[in-house]
Order: sequence, then structure tokens, then C-alpha cells
Amino acid sequence: MPALGTTMPVTGAPCWVSLVTPDPDASRSFYAQVMGWEFRDSSLGRDFSVAVTDGEPVAGMGYCHGRDLAARWTPYFAVADADETADRVRERGATLAVGPTPLGEGRAALAADRDGAAFGFWEGPALAWTVGRGSAPARLDLMTRHAFEAAIFYAGIFDWAKPSSGCAVDYAQDHVVVQVGGHTVATLRGGGVESAPDPRMRPRWVVDFRVTDSRATAAAADAAGGESASAPPPLGCSRDAYIIRDPGGALFTVSGPSSA
Repeated sequence: MPALGTTMPVTGAPCWVSLVTPDPDASRSFYAQVMGWEFRDSSLGRDFSVAVTDGEPVAGMGYCHGRDLAARWTPYFAVADADETADRVRERGATLAVGPTPLGEGRAALAADRDGAAFGFWEGPALAWTVGRGSAPARLDLMTRHAFEAAIFYAGIFDWAKPSSGCAVDYAQDHVVVQVGGHTVATLRGGGVESAPDPRMRPRWVVDFRVTDSRATAAAADAAGGESASAPPPLGCSRDAYIIRDPGGALFTVSGPSSA
């Protein structure tokens, strides 16, 4: 089996998504059934694996120590200096939860922005993976209280829109788009409410995966012990989308053509 290739990701851009779960075996079974993923051992240790499709990396999966902790999807952004990024997170009134800590050939950290949306950042080489291309997620969306305030926060942390950055920011009427080389890698939009009883409405980063038949994927998730519901389509397109909660409680969306 050929090894998965690595590269130095664009600084400030999403470079990976990962699921942390208290029951990796059950999670692997669910995503294999629903998404058709296969899993490989990871160079990060026995607590981590890599989901692949057609030999290409899709996402990571890691063991969440502690049975009382809920499973969750988290996006990671590439940084040149994890310590400097951690300082920027704290300086802007956000929360640094874990790290930076050495992990494989790089260093990782977990944080939450001022509205509580969790994200990670990574210093070092990463698997060859780009949002919206190949097997990678179709998009990353931040659901937040105020898209423009959030854009200022993340731009300050990841140097978005600076001449030295590989990322450009476009401010639309009601949302913000982050691009690399003219290709959209993330959107930030309003809609998150901190006090909402439904976690799907709370500020969070949404990981969306492209599928060939979103309705069939949602039905497969229901049959495998998850829950699904229709969701707004991705910005700028008319594809059908569904939000799915896996059996461990992690939320993600799928989008793509739906069966008639």
C-alpha cells in the first residue's frame, strides 16, 4: 500500500480536519458504512488513524480520552509558528485549550474563538490535502454570531489578507470568503447563537463532505445509528445538503446531488 504524501501547507489556510471520539472502533464502523471510507494507521501514534478514499486522505480520527467527552469534528489551520499563534489567540481574548504540543513531525494546538467555536492549528508538514479538491471536504463554514467580527479575529491570528499571506479575504454582503489562489477554502457567516439549545445552531466550524448522493448518504447515516436532517445548501450553489449527527454526537454535513 503506497504511503500518503506530505507537503508544506499554505500558511493560514485549512490543512486538515479531524474527528476526536471516545470510541474509535464504533466511529470507524459508522463512517465506513455511511461514507465508504477505509482507515490506515497514522504516523502520529496508535491513537490516530487516517480515513482514505481511492487512496487519498480525507480526514483524521483520534481517540478522545475520557468516556464523558463528546465526539467532535475540528478543522486545523497551517501556521508558521505555533507558539506565536498561541500568543495571538490569548491576546485576542480567546481560549487556548491544548498545546502547542509536539505530534509526529509537527506541533498541534486546540483553541476556541471568543464565541466558543473550536479550531486547531498545525505547524509543520501535512498530508497533501486541499479543501474542496480531490477527496478533501467540500467546504469549511464558520457559523458564528457576527461574520465580520469573526473575520477580523481570525485574520489577526492567521495573517489573512496580508501581502505575505497565501490567503485572501473577500467581504460579501452577509458573509466572508477566504480564498487561496482564487479557490474558496472557508466561509464565515452569521447564524450561530451561543444560548441555542440545539448544538447545530451554536457557533462552530462546520465540516462538509461532498458525496455523490446526499439523500442516500443521510439515509445510510440514519440506518447506521446516526441522525440526519436537511440543511441549507452551500453558498453559491444549489446542491442538496444534510446535517448528520454520528452516534458519538459529532456533527458534520454532506452535500451533493440528491436522488430523484
